[in-house]
Amino acid sequence: MKTDVETLSPTRVKLTVEVGFDELRPSLDSAYKKIAGQVTIPGFRRGKIPARIIDQRFGRAVVLEEAVNEALPKFYGQAVEESGTKALGQPEVDVTGFADGEPLVFTAEVDIRPEVELPDLSGVSATVDAVSVSDEDVEEQLTSLRARFGSLSGVERAVQQGDFVSMDLSASVNGEVIPELETKGQSYEVGTEAIEGLDTAVIGLSAGESATFTTRLAGGPHAGQEAEVTVTVQSVKERDLPEADDDFAQMASEFDTLEELRADLRTRLERSRKLEQGVQARDKVLEALLAQIELPLPDSVVKAEVDAPSTTSATSSRLPA
Repeated sequence: MKTDVETLSPTRVKLTVEVGFDELRPSLDSAYKKIAGQVTIPGFRRGKIPARIIDQRFGRAVVLEEAVNEALPKFYGQAVEESGTKALGQPEVDVTGFADGEPLVFTAEVDIRPEVELPDLSGVSATVDAVSVSDEDVEEQLTSLRARFGSLSGVERAVQQGDFVSMDLSASVNGEVIPELETKGQSYEVGTEAIEGLDTAVIGLSAGESATFTTRLAGGPHAGQEAEVTVTVQSVKERDLPEADDDFAQMASEFDTLEELRADLRTRLERSRKLEQGVQARDKVLEALLAQIELPLPDSVVKAEVDAPSTTSATSSRLPA
């Protein structure tokens, strides 16, 4: 097999591949075997039909076409590997020459990963945030840990931030009730903002009271439309946190004292923020490099990004390493 590579652009090449007829013989044998297993000819068992009979009944051209279709992916992959082509995506393949007993010639145009010349890295620098853990940060972590071991108890008062409520919800769009948005007895932690405007509506309500608010639906068949939502509070509960003392430290961790637990929380926070600092340094160095180099993007990468479904968060295309 012989392969020539023609550079069409910094991100696309054209491979011209010539395959000797002898190299196609395994694919020819496979084509005869496949056809023999698919057809029925009187006097022969399925799968045992001689090649000459297949040629007589169906024509040699049918066998050659089957053999070429089977062989192309294998020879394309071999050409990419032997030529060192860093292919991206699917190629556009065109058979330009083939006859019985003659070499198979085909071309394959494919996008490639562009070569990038890096600048002098010694001149690249980045400034990152210092690693800092305050006493307030540690207490916030301790409170979160206490919340995991907390319990809920009913209260006879209006809803406050952080409470847990059991509530009923119903919604309508343009005056039409939406059955799939109706729920009964749903548990909800006030402050998590499951629906935009819900927290504002529910805070201040007592058990048995209702409020109506307008929100824009985020999903479902009515996504993007404004809906009127009615919320009715059935019950109100608050979370009781265990005391932050040595007994809690022994229950919630492997430490004997609260101070040991606080020290461990501080160490874990420092470790986490050092990792965040490393990620920040990587991103800033990458940003500095991208400002100094030209990075042509293959058409297939640009098209994939354009055709990709939109999301609520920004995404970026990355070329494989």
